[in-house]
Amino acid sequence: MIITHVGLKNWRNFRSVDVALSERVFLAGPNASGKSNFLDAFRFLRDIAKPGGGLQKAVSDRGGLSKIRCLAAREYPDVEMEVHLSEASNQVPTWKYAIGIKQDPRGYRQPYLAHERVWQRNEQLLDRPDSFDKEDKPRRTQTHLEQIGANRQFREIAKFFESVLYLHLVPQLVRHPEIYSGPGNSEDPFGRSFLDRVVRTPQKVRRSRLKKIEGALILAVPQIKGLIDVKDDESGIPHLEAVYEHWRPKGAKQREDQFSDGTLRLIGLLWSMLDGESPLLLEEPELSLNSGIVRRLPSLMYRVQRQRKRQIILSTHSADLLSDKGIGGEEVLLLTPSVEGTRVEPANSIKEVRHLLEGGLSIAEAALPRTVPHDVQQLDLFE
Repeated sequence: MIITHVGLKNWRNFRSVDVALSERVFLAGPNASGKSNFLDAFRFLRDIAKPGGGLQKAVSDRGGLSKIRCLAAREYPDVEMEVHLSEASNQVPTWKYAIGIKQDPRGYRQPYLAHERVWQRNEQLLDRPDSFDKEDKPRRTQTHLEQIGANRQFREIAKFFESVLYLHLVPQLVRHPEIYSGPGNSEDPFGRSFLDRVVRTPQKVRRSRLKKIEGALILAVPQIKGLIDVKDDESGIPHLEAVYEHWRPKGAKQREDQFSDGTLRLIGLLWSMLDGESPLLLEEPELSLNSGIVRRLPSLMYRVQRQRKRQIILSTHSADLLSDKGIGGEEVLLLTPSVEGTRVEPANSIKEVRHLLEGGLSIAEAALPRTVPHDVQQLDLFE
């Protein structure tokens, strides 16, 4: 399944959002427009559904409802989300899930449900608050989504949300995970336990993926070949290892602590695309990569999606990435900030952009200039 529609009210930067999503989604907008916060809406639903999570923890981890609520909310303070899940874009939704969250007006500041609703096709399976919630108000501090005893009819939704994968790999953490002394993160979005995740994959699958990644690396970094996973004989710590060809006939073996930032980010990106079929959320995958590689990412994603039917939602500032003319205007969401909250609209819904795309221009040429801050020229003051 994929997420084919999202509605947001008073979620972070967004006072109101109502957009359709396709198999690939490219989020483009200026700094601080809300690209990361848009992705976080799906992480929030995942954090509610996953074991050990739940509504209270998902809100608390984000600093409380007051930090989540849009500053432009004004007289309507509830935070709301609605998502539709379908087998493919442009298909009738198999599932719809909607949640509204209030804050306890008393001194506890505890979030509770304004509503929770579930539809399977045209049949509504859940409509809270129900009579039990009204008799026992503490029930509204938990969603049925997070409760195994209550979500039997729509557990498929919970499993789907739980499987959402977010990645923003930080090469320094892959090379030196020991330098991060904070508590572990089961999501591990920054790659601290990336190598552990690789070696936990069954050997046959692991070696097949690394072989595919090696094929891509040879094109991006011609001197590298023979990418494999190894473990230290004494400590058992996992590593990635490859041969780096140079003037010596057999080259030299290198491990991940000697790989460049771009090489590590490309390995992490390719692995994540091959790892599973759940929605994949990516933050600026172009970072540290050569522009020629970045231009190939959309077509690479398309090929992976054809094989796995996997949805990829990513944020980007890159003109190189958006120069691929295979990217349709319906796949790109433009984020435009204002004092009333950030507006989100498909690129092809804007008349001027649509005409430029029909004239043969790429998204980078037709739409990306609209994301440049109006007063960016004032940076010249620092010359």
